Amino acid sequence: MRFSAPQGRGTIMERRRIWGWWFFDWASQPFATLLMTFIFPVYYAEIARRHYVAQGMTPEAAGAAAQSLWGYGLGICGVIIAVLAPVLGAIADNTGRRLVWVWIFSAFYMAGAWGLWFLMPGQPNLHLAIVSFGIGLIGMEFATIFTNALLPGLAPHDEIGRISGSGFAFGYLGGVIALAAVLLLLAENAQTGRTMLGIPPVLGLDPALREGTRAVGPFTALWYLVFMIPFALWVPEAPGPRRPLRLGAAMAELGRLLASLRHRHSLAAWLASSMFSRDALNALYAFGGVYAGTVLGWPVFLAGVFGVVSAVSAAVISWIGGRADRRWGPKPVIVACTLVLIAVCILLTGMSRQQVLGLALAEGSRLPDALFFLCGALIGGAGGALQSASRTMMVRHTTPERATEAFGLYALSGKATAFLAPLLIATVTDVTGSQRLGISPLIVMFLLALVLLVWVKAKGEGAQ
Repeated sequence: MRFSAPQGRGTIMERRRIWGWWFFDWASQPFATLLMTFIFPVYYAEIARRHYVAQGMTPEAAGAAAQSLWGYGLGICGVIIAVLAPVLGAIADNTGRRLVWVWIFSAFYMAGAWGLWFLMPGQPNLHLAIVSFGIGLIGMEFATIFTNALLPGLAPHDEIGRISGSGFAFGYLGGVIALAAVLLLLAENAQTGRTMLGIPPVLGLDPALREGTRAVGPFTALWYLVFMIPFALWVPEAPGPRRPLRLGAAMAELGRLLASLRHRHSLAAWLASSMFSRDALNALYAFGGVYAGTVLGWPVFLAGVFGVVSAVSAAVISWIGGRADRRWGPKPVIVACTLVLIAVCILLTGMSRQQVLGLALAEGSRLPDALFFLCGALIGGAGGALQSASRTMMVRHTTPERATEAFGLYALSGKATAFLAPLLIATVTDVTGSQRLGISPLIVMFLLALVLLVWVKAKGEGAQ
């Protein structure tokens, strides 16, 4: 795998700008890898389930309660992001300033990540953990809007897909390295108190208080701070006039853009399709660790190994997906990835320790573990390629001048129903008492996304 900016197409400074832009993916990916998917959610599920069992719940009911609380927290974050994303995009485009918003929401990212340190194993404040996670998630999502808006101006149109795919691959590579560092040096096995290297957590962290695992929050914050330095040095503000903030004018421009969707059928269909697919994908990421920790009973270190497999798969397939995007365009990549994710959801819904898709298993069978590792590789790979190609498709429906506003709408489409998948999972889990069945709404959401792609023009609005 080789990362390279377009050769012979620009100055050294322009190539550095691409590398600096890629470093945002490298810096921010550990939030998704460590905090949203593989380490913190498993620790949260372990601590929350133990807490609810101590209150008199059965283990199954305790697992369902932990998943429900997680789902409601993510749902509330989704509402906040959906409401504010397009507004912030419109403001940024009308003032001509984007980087200042990146730094504001970077502070949210780091503060929220650091706050996860305070989820103690003895008397856990689960609501504080959810609030801290939500602050960090909002910071990451909003910072991503403004960095995505820089993509159209990085390179010629025919190179955007490759640059987007390489950026995701580079980010996932950073996620793998961060995850390996946490597993080897910090995250302790709850039974032995030792990391995967067979040593106590470094820096004198107390394994009895789970300080090694809890340190994943501060580690993520510091990783972001260090690796945003290339972004700060090499990515300048986009050229253009700087205007004072006029909220009324920004909202009027946003209103005109929203009204124009009635006549821009391809863009409207794409925003609706991405709304369902990205919401469902984010839910898969967010609930994967909770599912592993409660349905399969995995400890944190095993979930971390699973994370390495998933992140490596994501890096490789995102890079391949970027090349496929450049050759065939983003739409075929999006369709293929969505079909893979539907198959994964069907398997997860029909799998437990006792059976797989109705076929009974011998007691102690490791087949569910092997299949879940396969699911992790498919979710990581298909999810990474889907997000990369989706970013390219959005570029085909906007211009560099209005990119932040367009990516604000894109974020809105990804978050307008962001509360829906977590709340549907939480509700179905509550009603059925089954975490496996709680995943089933995601199948419907991916299918809806697939159907809506019929009306999306592969080359963007105005293409024949």
